[in-house]
Parts: sequence; structure tokens; C-alpha cells
Amino acid sequence: MSNKGKFYITTPIYYPSDKLHIGHAYCTVATDVMARYKRLTGYDVMFLTGTDEHGQKIEDKAKEAGVTPKQYVDNIVEGPRGVLDLWKLMNISNDRFIRTTDDYHQAAVQKIFKQLYEQGDIYKGTYKGKYCKPCESFWTESQLVDGKCPDCGREVQDAEEEAYFFRLSKYADRIQDLLENTDFLEPRSRVNEMINNFIKPGLEDLCVSRTSFTWGVPVDFDPGHVVYVWIDALTNYITALGYDNDRYDDYDKFWPADVHFVGKEIVRFHSIIWPAILMALNLPLPKKVFGHGWLLLDGGKMSKSKGNVVDPYLLSERYGVDALRFFLLRTFPFGSDGNFSNEALIGTINTDLANDLGNLLSRTVSMVGKYFPGGTLPAEQTADALDDDLIALASGLRDRYEAVMERFAFQDALSEVFKLVSRANKYIDETAPWVLARDEANKPRLARVMYNLLESLRISAVLLTPFMPDTAAEILRQIGACPCCSDWESAGKWGSLSATVTVSRGDNLFPRIDVEKELAALEALEAQARKAALPAVEVEPFAQEQVDFDTFCKSDFRAVKVKACENVKKSTKLLKFTLDDGSGTDRQILSGIAMYYKPEELVGKTLVAIINLPPRKMMGQESCGMLISAVHTEHGEEKLHLLMVDDAIPAGAKLC
Repeated sequence: MSNKGKFYITTPIYYPSDKLHIGHAYCTVATDVMARYKRLTGYDVMFLTGTDEHGQKIEDKAKEAGVTPKQYVDNIVEGPRGVLDLWKLMNISNDRFIRTTDDYHQAAVQKIFKQLYEQGDIYKGTYKGKYCKPCESFWTESQLVDGKCPDCGREVQDAEEEAYFFRLSKYADRIQDLLENTDFLEPRSRVNEMINNFIKPGLEDLCVSRTSFTWGVPVDFDPGHVVYVWIDALTNYITALGYDNDRYDDYDKFWPADVHFVGKEIVRFHSIIWPAILMALNLPLPKKVFGHGWLLLDGGKMSKSKGNVVDPYLLSERYGVDALRFFLLRTFPFGSDGNFSNEALIGTINTDLANDLGNLLSRTVSMVGKYFPGGTLPAEQTADALDDDLIALASGLRDRYEAVMERFAFQDALSEVFKLVSRANKYIDETAPWVLARDEANKPRLARVMYNLLESLRISAVLLTPFMPDTAAEILRQIGACPCCSDWESAGKWGSLSATVTVSRGDNLFPRIDVEKELAALEALEAQARKAALPAVEVEPFAQEQVDFDTFCKSDFRAVKVKACENVKKSTKLLKFTLDDGSGTDRQILSGIAMYYKPEELVGKTLVAIINLPPRKMMGQESCGMLISAVHTEHGEEKLHLLMVDDAIPAGAKLC
């Protein structure tokens, strides 16, 4: 494939004050998927990740552990089950890994700091204000929320010391114009937050050196000062390419970055401070900063200091890396928060990977092996009009997938792929290969049915490669796809697979998991982890579905007619609805409203549901969507009302 050009993508560099958790893996997997996708489409990719290793918190943690700060971060980064081990386990394909303790980076930081000082963008003064040690962030009194850090909600401390300041206020107008009048920062909702919270109140100059601790890059022209962590950290994106150092020579090729993926809590540093530094250095700005949402547990952000973290090692080892990678990007829109639970993870594995994808591969390859000698399709094949819908869906898949991938809508890309997977499973039922196989005269038709299924699997596997590289490779191996029909170009063409392909059966990709037994096993592991003083695995109890605003805006609201409704056994909250959503296939949705409605009251009613949410498991049963309801208090009593519409509205009517 001809090279389409360069693509430079980065994660934030992670703070190694403790072992990383699933929230860090979420960002890194998303970045890896984008890097792999761009390589697949023909770009020369530079994918950077790394660790931000300086600061007072590291110095304090090392002192508590009785080691030097460098020994402490070396253990977190390079030690057993450390950062490098985790990225290897998660199949992260980064091209470069930077540590802010790397000699070449520290030397470049000193040069950058000195240049900014000499040209007047950094000046010496005295800092007096509030400081959040966990976040390594300075705040004004007006920026505090209830007297606490607006990012993490923890206590701040008074700080006063001699310091150097960066003239951030000098660039306020240019930063505001950048945010308001370009697509530099996405999602767009983050722009209003930056403007209203930081720009409009008055952008103050930034403290960029400290004297109260020593673990940092020394200011070489003023002993006793160390460079403030964000100046040190943010410049990694250019020093890792060779800016102001001779370690690498890629700056001219790859800068400016195409996109920085960062968590929403550090959007301020990347969309205000970072472009201001680059403006001061007279360097090009990154093309985009994308602030993704958080993975939440019980509605709260995962935090190492709070101890409410999920161990990606345990989940990867138990369910497989590809299953975990898939779940993270199939379940949560990348720009929004997502509530993580082991129940949701297991439900996604069972529904999408075991029932749909794994079952399609297993059935197809098994039937080819059973009905044709040696598992090889014959050249004589007969098409039918029944094939047209499947072929049309598959033929246009790559373009639909590309359109949403370019917007970092990973969930939508996977949704498009699984529309084809679901359609192929339905095609098996429509064509009934087992019936065709009874009559030798039908063998040409049977061969074409099998070919269509294999070709659907091929296109799906190519497009799943960025998300599940090992699984995709195994699918392509089993269906007999050669390298020439496993690339991006071939994914846009129906019929690339050889008509006389030979399949090679393998193990089931994703064995179905017994939900109740598995959750019990995870609870036992959690107890064992607590006893061993290891990071616990959180098991989230069932809670009413929550939809954040970004997800709400993408929701597909449909009229649905209640065909049947019943209580869920062993549950006092759940009702199980069988719904006509206009698709011709019944939809099942579970809703925790049993205390407000009796099942018989709802049969025949027309309700409103969001139908494009990922399936989830509740009480061992699948729920595919969410009914719309509202709660209010009347005379001190909480009441709930389902959104009901005119019964004359047909099932499946799009309402929003």
C-alpha cells in the first residue's frame, strides 16, 4: 500500500506514583487502536507514550518506601507488572516510550526553560496561593470548589516560595481564539469549560519552578529551583521527537502532532498551557487535543489514592487481552464517562464475542469442513437474490467504519462491524445450509452461501484488527484468508477471498461465561486480594442505568410497543419487557420499575426507548436498551412515570 503520509498520536505521560489501573489502560488502548487503524490505512505512524516521573508526590512516596526517587519510579515503570509490562500485556504498539528522567529529555527541558527566560516569557517572583500536592497543581482561591482542588476534590495547602513564572496571561487572547474558533479541542463541550472556568475569569501567569523539593529537572542557571512538573511533562511531546536534543531526529517529520489523547482532568494543561508554551517558542501547535471521559466505579472516578481501582492484569489474564480491549471501546463512547463493572464486561463477552462473533466463525468453519471435502469450497457456486442484502451491507462497511473512526467514535465503528456480524448470523437462518446439504444438487448454492459467510467474516476481521489484533488474525487464519485479502484495500471490496478457499478449524474464540459463577469467583479473588494487601477487583452492584449528556445526544429514541411484561425472578426491582421496536425481531429490555408499575398495566402501551445502547446483563438476563422515565417527588413521596406516547405511533418510529 502506498504511504498516505505521517500521523503522530500520543497518550498523556502517566504519573507513576503507584501501579497503573484500568483507567490508564483505557486511554492507552484507545490510542493504540487509532495508531493501528492509521497504519492499516497506509500512514507512517509515530505513537508515543511514557511516564511523568518528577514532583513532590514522588519524592514523598520514595521517602516513605526508604528508596531514592529514581529507584521508586524505576520499580513502577520497569519492575515486575509495571508500566512496561502492562503495555506489553495489553498489546500496545507504541513506537516510542519516554520517561521524564531520561537524560536527553532533561537536558532539552533545561534549554527550553532557559530560552523562555531569556526572551522574557519566564520571570522570577514569589508564589503565594493554594497547591494540590496529589495533582501537582497550583490554584487561585476563586478556582477552588468548596475550598478544595477542583480536579480531585482533595484538600489544598497554602504555599509561599520564590518561584519562576511563565507569562501565560500574555497568550490569553490567542488561546481563547484557538479554542472558540477552531476544532483544536474536542469534544466541543470541553471548550466551554475551559473558556468559562479559566479564560474568562482572567488567565493568570503560571508558576513553573519550585524550591520546596528537589526531585525535578534543575534550573541550571539558578540552583535550588527545579522545573515545575507541567513544563517538564508537556514538552515530552517534542523532546521525544528530538527537539533540542540529538537522541532522535523525527521532529521535522512528525511535528505537529495530529492528536493528543488525554483524560478530561488534564485538558486544561493541554489546551491552555501547552499551546501557550508552543506559541512562546514560536512552534506549530498540535492539530487536536481530544479529552476523553473517565471510567467510573459506582459513579466515582477511579483513583489510586482512593483505592477504587480495577487491575487490568487480573482481567486480561482471566478473560483475554482482546476481550478487555474490545469491551473498553465497545461499551463507552470515547468522549463521555462510562461506568465500569465486571458484570458489564462479562455480558459484553457473552453477547458480542461468544454469541455473535465467535458463534458465526465456529458455525461457518464447521459447516464448510463438514459439507465439503478437506474444508475447500468448490469453484461451482450459485448466487441468489437472498444474498444481495448481506453483500450490500458488507460492501459499504469499510467506508462507514472509516467515517466514524476519523472522528474517534470507536464505539460506533464497532457497532458498524457488528451489524454485519449480526446480519451474517441471520443469513445462516435464512439460507438454512443444513437443509441445502441434504441434496447434492444444492451443493453449488450451499458453496455460495458458505463463501458469503466467509467473506463477511473476512471483512469484519480486517476492520477488527486495530481493536483485537490477535483475534482478528486467528479469524483470518481459520477462514483461509491470504495476506493480499487481509489489508485495508481488500476490506472495501466484496469478493477478495478466493472462491476455492480452504478453511482450518480452530478453538472457540470466546467460550461463554457463567455469569453468576464468575461474579462469585471475582468476589473471592477480591477477598483474597484484600487479605494479601493487593489492589482489589471491584464488583459493581446493579444500579439504575445512567446516561451522560454526550451519550444522550447520540441516542436513538424509538417508539416501542409492549408485547409482554413480567417480573424478573429473585428481583424486587426489575420488570422484563418484550417489545416490538419495528425491526421484526422482539427486543428485551429490563427496567428497575417494579415498585411503580404492575406488569399487566403496561401490556399494549407504547413507550419510548433508547435502542442503540450496548447490551448489558442484569440478574443473568440481557437488556438491550433503556426505557425512558422520570422520577419526581409528590407530597414527600417519590414517584416514577414511564414516557408513554400515542398508541397510534407505529413501533420503530424515530422520535429524536
